[in-house]
Amino acid sequence: MDGRTPPPMEKLPASTTGYEDHHEKDAAAAIVPDHALDLDRAAERRVLRKIDRFLIPVMWMGYGLVYYDKAILGSAALFGMTQDLSLRVVDSTTTPPTVSTDRLSWATSMFYFGMLCGLYPLTFLLQRFVMGNVLGGVVLLWGLVAMLTAAVTSWQGLFAQRFFLGFVESIMPTAFMCIITNYYTQEEQALRQSWWFSATGGWTIIGGALNYGFAQISGGTLRSWQYIYLLAGAVTVLYGCLCFLIPNSAVSAWFLTEQERVIAVERLRKGQTGVRCQVLKTSQLREAVMDIKIWLVSFMMAAAYTVNGAVSGFGPLIVSTFGTTYRVTTPANSYTPLHSILLQFPLGFIVFVFILLTGYLSSRIPNIRLALLIACCLPVIAGCAMIWRSTWYRRAPTPVAGYTIIGFFGPVVSLIIIIGMANVAGATKKSFTAAAIFVAYCVGNIVGPQLIKTPTLDRHYPALWLGLIICYCIVIVLAVLLYLLLARENKRRDALALDEAGRDTHAFKDLTDKENPYFRYVL
Repeated sequence: MDGRTPPPMEKLPASTTGYEDHHEKDAAAAIVPDHALDLDRAAERRVLRKIDRFLIPVMWMGYGLVYYDKAILGSAALFGMTQDLSLRVVDSTTTPPTVSTDRLSWATSMFYFGMLCGLYPLTFLLQRFVMGNVLGGVVLLWGLVAMLTAAVTSWQGLFAQRFFLGFVESIMPTAFMCIITNYYTQEEQALRQSWWFSATGGWTIIGGALNYGFAQISGGTLRSWQYIYLLAGAVTVLYGCLCFLIPNSAVSAWFLTEQERVIAVERLRKGQTGVRCQVLKTSQLREAVMDIKIWLVSFMMAAAYTVNGAVSGFGPLIVSTFGTTYRVTTPANSYTPLHSILLQFPLGFIVFVFILLTGYLSSRIPNIRLALLIACCLPVIAGCAMIWRSTWYRRAPTPVAGYTIIGFFGPVVSLIIIIGMANVAGATKKSFTAAAIFVAYCVGNIVGPQLIKTPTLDRHYPALWLGLIICYCIVIVLAVLLYLLLARENKRRDALALDEAGRDTHAFKDLTDKENPYFRYVL
């Protein structure tokens, strides 16, 4: 060896390499033998850097657009959308008149109903066909639907637009989760999952700055919120063109040389998670449905993401009510729409920094993921209590501080994704798990906005904050149960008398974590 590349792959009989049925196995079986190859660490690090340089910026940009697109509604509602589309209804027959924002709540939730309908069909379409072609086509459609928001003239039209927007966007998070597991080892996945998911915080700041700028537009024939959607859609169309360049897997990565592809695939052998298989296997679907850990992770996601349903859709509106009492008109002592947008920046900073920090710690310290998850739940609970029980006088710091530390929901959700995807194997099962996690994500986002009851503003939206506190207590309990379950299973597998030589041959047979006795769960 020259210290840079592995030796050429040996020409082995089909019965040894598995070429005769590699279409039923993992794609890796087409370029690596059944036995392990010795890799040079320097060459492996070089390949890893090349993978990072291409994939991470693409995924960060993509998920940033997903988050920005769905969060625009909260800012757009401050800049005329609620009036233009009759999303805010005043009942003048009561004394005093009452205001209902139920239509805005349902507009937020309709996006996630669309995601629910799109998740499984688009995820399995992604597995079955060429990834770049599927992603590119769907993202172009997403950009078009986003731009068409500017043409909506009624709340009914907005409901329909939000549904279809959610349907096409549903492909993105599951695609990214599967891409990470297809290119990175279990030890590397935590940091890389956190890198793309940190766009949640980064685009809270970037999107807020863009919205702040568009809010200054006073001329032209369109309203500020219409310009915002036109920008988001146009940028998404450009991103869709880039998506066509995303390769199926490391086996066919065009940005790697032939020898680098062998290295990229071989380095995944130890983790036993496989690379990619385009055959949908009903046995893996059955196993996934019956796997209790997938259910635990999904319930954790549903509970944890209720906060996002409120923050992304209603965050600026909630902040604008700090320092006020329930009235039909906004009183002078509350925050202005522009101030409300600027106050999203500290929350975005917390989300961004702590997603990256927990991802880094998870990659450096073994089996710390669930402990970090529980620790990050505590500031969210504290923040909800601070907003709910504090006094909302003019420019009061306590509810703003509480709202800021709610940003710890970001690392909680990131860690749930990391734990869920690192603990499954088998291409079909990974696709199912990714979709299941984001079905739960949609459920949480649907429930969150429904907890906001405008008539309870005088009491600081008690149903919202109490509901979120209960949800995060549930997350903590489920995290403890998951830890005990995975630790017990690892202990059982460690006690098995396994031949280490069998580890190499099991790696790329597209086996699930339950079928492969060499697989170990991360905590």
